[in-house]
Amino acid sequence: MSERYATPLNLKSGHVDLSHGSGGRAMAQLIDELFIKHFDNDLLRQHNDQALFNVPAGRLAISTDGHVISPLFFPGGDIGSLAVHGTLNDVAMSGAKPLYLAAGFILEEGLPLADLERIVISMAAAAKAAGTPIVTGDTKVVERGKGDGVFITTTGVGVVPEGVNISGDQARPGHAILVSGSIGDHGVAIMASRENLQFQTSIVSDSAALHGLVADLVATAPSALRCLRDPTRGGLATALNELAKQSCVGMVIDEAKILVKAEVKAACEILGLDPLYVANEGKLVCICDADAAEELLAAMRRHPLGRDAAIIGQVIEDPHGFVQMTTAFGGRRIVDWPVGEQLPRIC
Repeated sequence: MSERYATPLNLKSGHVDLSHGSGGRAMAQLIDELFIKHFDNDLLRQHNDQALFNVPAGRLAISTDGHVISPLFFPGGDIGSLAVHGTLNDVAMSGAKPLYLAAGFILEEGLPLADLERIVISMAAAAKAAGTPIVTGDTKVVERGKGDGVFITTTGVGVVPEGVNISGDQARPGHAILVSGSIGDHGVAIMASRENLQFQTSIVSDSAALHGLVADLVATAPSALRCLRDPTRGGLATALNELAKQSCVGMVIDEAKILVKAEVKAACEILGLDPLYVANEGKLVCICDADAAEELLAAMRRHPLGRDAAIIGQVIEDPHGFVQMTTAFGGRRIVDWPVGEQLPRIC
C-alpha cells in the first residue's frame, strides 16, 4: 500500500515517533506497511475496529495476557513469538481449540522500526504455524523513557469440544500428576541472556504453542483429563499450588521424576534459583484419572513437545492444601508458594 504515502516507511533506519500513535497518516502507514503486511488475512484486511467471525458450536474460551519481557530478543524466541504462544497456551489449557488472536502494542518513542518489524514478523510466523490468525489490534505510542521499547497484550478465543470439562478445581485425591518435559528452560534462558552468562551448552527458551499437544490429550482420553496448567511465572511450584488451592487438595511429587537439564541446574546454582520456581513457556501440567495416566503419558511422548513427559506425583487429601516433594534423600519438604519476585519481567 506504499503508493498511498509520499515515501515508504523507513524500516531499516527509522524509529517510532509520537505521530505513529496519533491516529493520522503516519499511524495509518505504520499499520498498512508493517502490521497488515505481515499479519495479512481477510479479517484484518477489512480495516474495521473489530473482527466479525462465525464460531463452531460449543463453549467459547477466552484469555488475555500482557507481555513485558526484557530483553525483547532472547535465545529461542522474542517478545513477539512469546505473545502468541503465551495466550494460545492459556486458551488451550481449557481443552479448547484456539481460533483467533487480537494484539495490542504499546510502543516507546525511539524504538527502531527494524526491531519492531522483526518482532511483528516473528509474531506472524508463530500465529501462522499455530493456525490462529491475528485478526484485530491496536497501537499506542508513549513518550521516550515512559516505556521499554514495546509491550504487547494478546487476547485469544477458542472453542471447547463437547464432553471436555477441564478446570483447575477438578483435581481429586488419587489423581495422577504429569509434566510434559523439563522445567526451568525459559526463565534460565532469559536470566542468562540478561547476565551474559556463558555455558558449554546454550540454554534456549522452551517457548512453544501447546494446543497441538493438548488436542492429542483430548483425543486420547477426554473424560479422564481434569486439570491443565502451563507453569509460567512462578514455575512448576506455583502452578501446583494454584491447582491445589482451587481444588482444595494436597499433592505429593517426586523430585527424582522431575527433569531439569544439567545446564539449567548449573545456571540455577550460579544464580541462586530453585528450578521449581523458574518460568516455563512450553510445558504443561496435566492432572488426570490414575487409570488413564499411562495412556496419556504415552500420548504426550508421541508429540514433539512431550517427548520427555513424566508422571511426577499424585493428588492427596489434605485440608491444608500443601504441595509436598519427596526428595532425593527420601525425606519430604513443603513446596510452598514463592515469596517475592525471583525473576522479574520473565514473560
